[in-house]
Amino acid sequence: MHFLSPLLEAYIQDHSEDEPKILQDLTRETHLKVLRPRMLTGHFQGRVLSMLSKMINPKSILEIGTYTGYSAICLAEGLQKEGRLHTIDINEELTALQRKYFDLSGYGTRIVQHLGNALDIIPKLEATFDLVFIDAEKMEYSKYLEGVLQKTTSGSIILSDNVLWSGKVVEPLDPKDKATKAVLDYNKKLKEDPRFETVLLPIRDGLTLSRVR
Repeated sequence: MHFLSPLLEAYIQDHSEDEPKILQDLTRETHLKVLRPRMLTGHFQGRVLSMLSKMINPKSILEIGTYTGYSAICLAEGLQKEGRLHTIDINEELTALQRKYFDLSGYGTRIVQHLGNALDIIPKLEATFDLVFIDAEKMEYSKYLEGVLQKTTSGSIILSDNVLWSGKVVEPLDPKDKATKAVLDYNKKLKEDPRFETVLLPIRDGLTLSRVR
């Protein structure tokens, strides 16, 4: 589902901060070499993530779902000088491509890659995270949320991607569609759980901004 016309989307992008050259290159290589390139964060949402990170100025960031590394580089732009970004992905085939662009970005020494199931890795991380970005397996969103809560503090920000799920959240639910049901339950949880303050932003496929109370 397109929430805005292509003309408006182009206008918004043209009147937002330019996409860095390295991210243009990463986008091009992803489209050439990687399956499902539509999973890329993209220019506009990437600049939103960058701006939010710069406003928060986190010392420690956790990203769940690296893909080819676009969003990690955007988030790293706001890190404090000695800050670290930990990013988790289950696809071993993408680690070399991620590392290539992390190093080219200038943030390579501050981005730590983790390979494996996020639910196994999160409890082993020793950092407390000021900013978390959840963008991985939708069926596990609620479990990710509970896991990262143990690694955050009051005032930490949790960003959740794809929460509009191509508009399926407002369509009649197919009882067999477990992914959409999981997204619906997750959105309801963020709205009703007293541990969070939440606003759902209609950015691309939906981006929820939640503050831990």
